[in-house]
Amino acid sequence: MSETGLTSSDFTEENEPFTLFAEWLKDATASEINDPNAVALATVDENGLPNVRMVLLKGVDDRGFVFYTNFESQKGQEILGQKKAAMCFHWKSLRRQVRLRGEVEIVSDEEADIYYASRPRGSRIGAWASKQSRPLEGRFALEKAVAEYTARYAIGDIPRPSYWSGFRIRPLSIEFWHDRKFRLHDRIEFRRETPDGAWSKVRMYP
Repeated sequence: MSETGLTSSDFTEENEPFTLFAEWLKDATASEINDPNAVALATVDENGLPNVRMVLLKGVDDRGFVFYTNFESQKGQEILGQKKAAMCFHWKSLRRQVRLRGEVEIVSDEEADIYYASRPRGSRIGAWASKQSRPLEGRFALEKAVAEYTARYAIGDIPRPSYWSGFRIRPLSIEFWHDRKFRLHDRIEFRRETPDGAWSKVRMYP
């Protein structure tokens, strides 16, 4: 990968978008101070109004981009309703950005169970205690819920809540952006008609 921008080699079959993204994420992991896997997630509610918030990417392969959440939360309900979402990664230290959007599917129970079991015990308790996106009458109510679930699951395994799982965005487009002088940035977009279709590639005006 050229440090000055996207080169013609980025159009080769070896550098299809998931491979290229993996290279950029590896660079970001070495360069970013905090959370190189942090990403802005955009959804749309039933009235067509957009919402955006930061989440953490927890998995990526040629099937798509995975994150986990409470399905009863605002973003969970919006994704379940529309089955579409978008993401934007911005790595300031590298002056790079990746945007993607596409259709969304729910990960398998096996995938969700494996990831949930890997989380710190406190995070697993938090998944039970937090009624995410709903009004909280006071901080004490949350602390009380945490204490109650900590006592309930003091010994042994903490099961995954039925409402807590993962989403996989299966992108129809992925755009790679690299800062250049005088705002003459590099932009390459990969596109496909369906989540299982072949990619086409085009260099875009900045």
